Amino acid sequence: MFKVSLLTRDGAAIAFTAEPDETLLDAAERAQIYPPSSCRQGGCGACRVGVASGEALLETFSDAAMSAAEREAGDILLCRAHARSDLSLTAPFDQAAIGFAPTPARRATIVELGPAGSAAMRLVLRYDDDPEFGCAAQFVAGQFAELELPGESVTRAYSIACAPNWDGVLEFLIRLQPGGLFSSWLTERAAIGDALIVHGPKGQFTLDDASAAPRWFVAGGTGLAPALSMLRQMAEFGDARPCRLFFGVNRVDEFFALDAIEALRALLPQLAVTLCVWKADAAWTGLTGTPAQALAEAPQQPDVYVCGPPALIVATEAAAAAAGIAPERVFSERFAPA
Repeated sequence: MFKVSLLTRDGAAIAFTAEPDETLLDAAERAQIYPPSSCRQGGCGACRVGVASGEALLETFSDAAMSAAEREAGDILLCRAHARSDLSLTAPFDQAAIGFAPTPARRATIVELGPAGSAAMRLVLRYDDDPEFGCAAQFVAGQFAELELPGESVTRAYSIACAPNWDGVLEFLIRLQPGGLFSSWLTERAAIGDALIVHGPKGQFTLDDASAAPRWFVAGGTGLAPALSMLRQMAEFGDARPCRLFFGVNRVDEFFALDAIEALRALLPQLAVTLCVWKADAAWTGLTGTPAQALAEAPQQPDVYVCGPPALIVATEAAAAAAGIAPERVFSERFAPA
């Protein structure tokens, strides 16, 4: 048995032990410690941490979960790693992202449902009152939840777009996948008043409150959801630091939540917004290209928060590196269709 120490971004030290034949994620959960995780199969990257010292055996994983640069820097996925010595790990998330009890599974009801541009849906849930958890929506801005389909043992992970609140409201922006199980349910059968089971909150994609740097948010499609959550949290806290949002879609008709962005600009006067269209038509007068390309043209030394398809993450990391932004100041969350 080996000793494992996990140092969080905000300086908390978490300790547990691991047997050689169990993954580090299983070992942590055996000790009632629940780090950020989702797929548990090396496909999402939610449980990525760094190795400061010691040796770990890493099983195969998806390239979408961890980049080659992250692997070369010594990062591992807790769900795919086995201790081969005592380990000292560093986490790119705060202690608040770690649970110390199993992830709650709570019932929620659909209160709003409608299109979000031509390729996504906006889904708003409200938690049912719960004897253990009450009705509040408590999470860290930027986290996600897994939604369980009614009558199905199937879950899908989606980022939360609203800020934490006492009203129990959870807002999701969900890209529609042709033939997708959850997408088909949303478009063909879901209705106001239907119930879902919400597993969460989960995830490590949260603001680094210890940093005083400007914050730039790079969002591709429904990757806008966690950026909205973080910006809404900043607005509630009266955070006056400079911030920018680079929001891109494939085609103009895919834009959504522009009213929410305008509302944020009223609350955060320092917020600059750049809208990008990758495959623009002749009528588009804004920036043609991707949010990563827009980021490359805007020099500064901010913290960068990027969410979207793996290709956008890679391009944003490259643009940030070219601009001299340290890799540890680029925070990302990849998503891919289930």
